[in-house]
Amino acid sequence: MTQASSAAPLLTTPLHALHLELGARMVPFGGYDMPVQYREGILAEHRHTRTAAGLFDVSHMGQLRLVGDEAAAALETLVPMDVIGLPVLKQRYALFTNEQGGILDDLMICRRPDDLFVVVNAACKAQDTAYLQEKIGARCRVEPLPERALLALQGPQAVTALARLAPSVSDLKFMTGAFVTLDGADCFVTRSGYTGEDGFEISVPADRAEALARALLAQPEVKPIGLGARDTLRLEAGLCLYGHDIDTATTPVEAGLTWAIQKVRRPGGERAGGYSGAEIIGRQLTEGAARKRVGLVGRERTPVREGATIVAADGRELGRVTSGSLGPTVGQPVAMAYVPTEHAAPGTELFALVRDKRVPMTVTGMPFAPQRYVR
Repeated sequence: MTQASSAAPLLTTPLHALHLELGARMVPFGGYDMPVQYREGILAEHRHTRTAAGLFDVSHMGQLRLVGDEAAAALETLVPMDVIGLPVLKQRYALFTNEQGGILDDLMICRRPDDLFVVVNAACKAQDTAYLQEKIGARCRVEPLPERALLALQGPQAVTALARLAPSVSDLKFMTGAFVTLDGADCFVTRSGYTGEDGFEISVPADRAEALARALLAQPEVKPIGLGARDTLRLEAGLCLYGHDIDTATTPVEAGLTWAIQKVRRPGGERAGGYSGAEIIGRQLTEGAARKRVGLVGRERTPVREGATIVAADGRELGRVTSGSLGPTVGQPVAMAYVPTEHAAPGTELFALVRDKRVPMTVTGMPFAPQRYVR
């Protein structure tokens, strides 16, 4: 979910040879050599995921397990989420925060019978692992899982395809997980993803990942999908990309991620505070923030890209676009940006500067395309 450039040699995932075999165009991403698209191109891959099922290699992301009786309580000192109250085999979106209330990374947490299963971003995984070991390593065991790959099967027909290999996955609901055998491999599957569609993320032993990917691609609904379509899909779903839409200078309140902070961790809650930046985030939860992440839809066909300046009708600079593209599903340019709260109401008319031209845009609610999770 995060792009990073480095002079170091690029790492590869267990599916690297398969990507090349499938004709992928490879690019550096998060320190890895990753497929940005396959032969049919980003637009076709986006549409296929929206209508059938797409298979994504997300093995560059970091997988860890936190083990020990104090793991949940320890993790709560690093995130403003309810980890202690997370039921077994339920998953939750979370955020590491700093003393200024900024976001160090976003992550997924799933409570399993014997551990907490954590997935972090590729470009942040080394620092996240070190951060966990430094801050809570004395209270629980922090175990990276480099021997496991991660696949995402996304789209309305993902359940049809995956259920041929393991019928029980049909019983899972959004943000729940299960231990499942797939193509003879012991996997951990969650019904989740980052496209706005129904789908699954599959943690699989690295040495079984290629065989499982081939078994999934053999299903008539499934095609391989690259990072290009992953980006347009998550943007249409209104989902943040770390290092772009959220970073160490943005708070969860500014980012519109307050839905992820449960009542028990908010001011007045039973376990309020106790994490880095709690005072700042708590104050913003109570009083509001001075700026806000908003969705923007273009009134013209001109795409508005990351970095474009957002101005008011009188030319005052208000902010910058953090993600932007032509939305293949919605058929219009869509973008996200941070603007002062007084300019953040839906229906507000703003302008993006694209090659010195003012492109009219309208603040709109997100997601841009309907989310279709199975709850």
